[in-house]
Formats: sequence, structure tokens, C-alpha cells
Amino acid sequence: MEDFIAEHPIHTRIPVAWGEMDALQHVNNAVYFRYFETARLDFFNQINLLEDLHKTGIGPVLSETNARYKRPVTFPDTLIVGVTISDIQADRFTMHYTAFSEAQQAITTQGWAKVVMFNFRTGKKADLTAPLLDALTLYAK
Repeated sequence: MEDFIAEHPIHTRIPVAWGEMDALQHVNNAVYFRYFETARLDFFNQINLLEDLHKTGIGPVLSETNARYKRPVTFPDTLIVGVTISDIQADRFTMHYTAFSEAQQAITTQGWAKVVMFNFRTGKKADLTAPLLDALTLYAK
């Protein structure tokens, strides 16, 4: 687990809830997108992106998202969802998620999302700001 955390300096611990399991007695596939959302928002808070959203009206929206399920997860467990960044462009970047199970001591799920910056005041795409670009670059792989 120490290696996982070292490779993912921005990570979020998410306890698995009993109600997230489905009839097949494992966490339902749709729940992982909520886990990714939780990790994404935690990442954005840690780099102050949401604070900028309130000031400028410019913030992130998802254009595409994906998940790859490697191992089933069941209650009780806690997942550590690590975030890394790649494919940084003028107005977008890709976030990668890796979910590590404390109970299994293994990676259970991987995913990614393409994030586009959007100006909510004008209704158009927006470029990454210099501070955001610097923050993203710190976590790029």
C-alpha cells in the first residue's frame, strides 16, 4: 500500500457502504463513477480549482469517462482512489483513477475522464489558467 500511495500523492480514502452492493453481492459497477467523482472533487479542492470557479465562472466539465473493472469489491472495505493527470492541452486534460482495496491489498478498478474547462458565463470552452496548468503538471504522469 505504501508504494501505491507514493505513486499517487493525491488520493482519497472511500469507505465501501453496504448499500453499494448489488444482487450479485459486489459493489455495483455504476458506483465506481461516484467513487471517481469523489476523488476528482477532492483533487480539485486540493489544487484550489473549485475556489477559482466561484471567482471566474470557469470550471471543469466531463466530456468522456471510462472504467475498467479488475476485481470485485465487497463490504466491508475501504478503497484508496489515486489520481494522476495526463494529456494536458490548452483547454483540457485527462484524469486517471486507480482504486486500491485495503481488504484485498490490490488494485480493483481503473478509470479515466477527459476534463474540459468551461466558462459557465459565456457557455464556451476556456483555456487552462497558468496556476491550474502548474498544478496539473505536478501530478502528470
